[in-house]
Amino acid sequence: MNYKMKYEEWINSSLIDEGTKNELKAIKDEKELEDRFYKDLDFGTGGLRGVIGAGSNRLNIYTVNKATQGLANYLLDTYKDEEISVSIACDSRNMSDEFAKSAALTLCANGIKVNLFESLRPTPVLSYTVRELKSHAGIVVTASHNPKQYNGYKVYGNDGGQVTDEAAEKIIGFVNDIKDFSEIKTIEESEAKEKSLLNIIGEEVDKLYIDKVKKLSIRKDLIEKSAKDLKIIYTPIHGSGNVPVRRVLSELGYENVIVVKEQEMPDGNFPTASYPNPEEPQVFSIAMEMAKEIKPDIIFGTDPDCDRIGAVVLDSAGEYRVLSGNQMGALLTNYILSSLTELEILPENPAVIKTIVTTELAAKVAEKFNVELINVLTGFKYIGEKIKEFETNKDKTFLFGFEESYGYLSGDFVRDKDAVIAAMLISEMTLYYKSIGLSLYDALMDMYKEYGYYKESLVSISLEGKEGQEKIANALQSLRHSMKANVNGVKITQKMDYQISVEKDLIAMTENVINLPKSNVLKFILEDGSWFVVRPSGTEPKMKIYLSVVGKSEEDAKIKTEEFKTNVMKIIEEALN
Repeated sequence: MNYKMKYEEWINSSLIDEGTKNELKAIKDEKELEDRFYKDLDFGTGGLRGVIGAGSNRLNIYTVNKATQGLANYLLDTYKDEEISVSIACDSRNMSDEFAKSAALTLCANGIKVNLFESLRPTPVLSYTVRELKSHAGIVVTASHNPKQYNGYKVYGNDGGQVTDEAAEKIIGFVNDIKDFSEIKTIEESEAKEKSLLNIIGEEVDKLYIDKVKKLSIRKDLIEKSAKDLKIIYTPIHGSGNVPVRRVLSELGYENVIVVKEQEMPDGNFPTASYPNPEEPQVFSIAMEMAKEIKPDIIFGTDPDCDRIGAVVLDSAGEYRVLSGNQMGALLTNYILSSLTELEILPENPAVIKTIVTTELAAKVAEKFNVELINVLTGFKYIGEKIKEFETNKDKTFLFGFEESYGYLSGDFVRDKDAVIAAMLISEMTLYYKSIGLSLYDALMDMYKEYGYYKESLVSISLEGKEGQEKIANALQSLRHSMKANVNGVKITQKMDYQISVEKDLIAMTENVINLPKSNVLKFILEDGSWFVVRPSGTEPKMKIYLSVVGKSEEDAKIKTEEFKTNVMKIIEEALN
């Protein structure tokens, strides 16, 4: 069925509301119409993410309910003869409430019990809730840090982690089997409550979660004695972190937490941050202006669903710097391992987990403390899978996991990145270094002096629509089969192709199997220790290129990065053209 036929199907359907039909009829741009209907919005390995609007390739109550009916069919097929329950949360984005409730009522219509949060909650709280309430699955409605026109729908398994690739494939099959909106069930909210299928939850779960977060603090005596002395500026960036982050810090005794008022209240239009991403320095512009007078020890901000956190510190020149996800992850790795070692509470068989595109500085730190470091594919669900594996095999103790895109986790009661936990740990770490006369920036520089100046960067190339997706796919194939033997004269020594699970040593001409799930990702390691990774984004219409170098000094690393980036991007541009 071509896009015009799909458009006509929506226009003529008695199951599509008049408001949606009028939105579609008002579209005059044929390219826009094609983009809305040339395919169904992909239910990927984590769920849905797309632009809000009418059409099969947009996020709306029809595409959300189709995904939910598919999930319901999967659950009913998987958990036969069980009383099935699903927990649902949403963030501050436009339409999040509506999508969450609509999904809940579709599940209820299928006889599945739903625990629906009374108001917005962070993604990690949903992950915790699935485990705590022994739900068979979880849904969180969010598009994380994407611009305001986006929303999304992420599915969690009964372990509180994002669904595994195997489960996702099965769910996708059930979703794709739905050929008509008439197959999608729904029920009135009043009826769902009367039948005890819809349960509204809130504080009773929040308190349990907050108490567990507080127990993750390491230097409890220091916090009890000195937390009141730390000065923090915090911005929720119009998202769901405002209440839980402030609550945790307040209950631990951090009295000087100043919130950026202009960004405090939930708002899906993100009026002060067109791209509500703590990776972007501009989201901290108001906070940094405040800092001139307040002079905080740390500034940090969480994204709309509060699973990512970015931090700003004062450097030796008196300038505020947004730390990268790699820098903060390495700092936290070092702080956690050194503190547990110093206090003689490092558990047996400890392990740190990071992704393949994340800094190798963490590996150096782990090596120093004789802690195993494990690499997984990009995406925090793979870290969650490893934690589950440790729990099942009882062979390793999870200490900390992180990815370069500002996601961190300690503890095992949440199975996704958690900015509430991270805010608590970052505050404690900053307080500790302050107690020994160092800023967080000083601590970072000390790490670089000890291990080398690791510098990572990311280039994202936006390629919208059908043509963009085809370009990305073709470029990956070109790099896979026609990659040069060197980058500006520096030999490529290793090529890792995660789609075929093969690691090639290009010097010894040997091959090894990569024991990770298959993924359309390529990694090239060079003779001088630099590396780059190319992959399509799993959540946005982008091609992502990750780069890393190691320098002898900060300036040396900066120069090497720019040169390396220039040379790698020439190769990428050739592959795209």
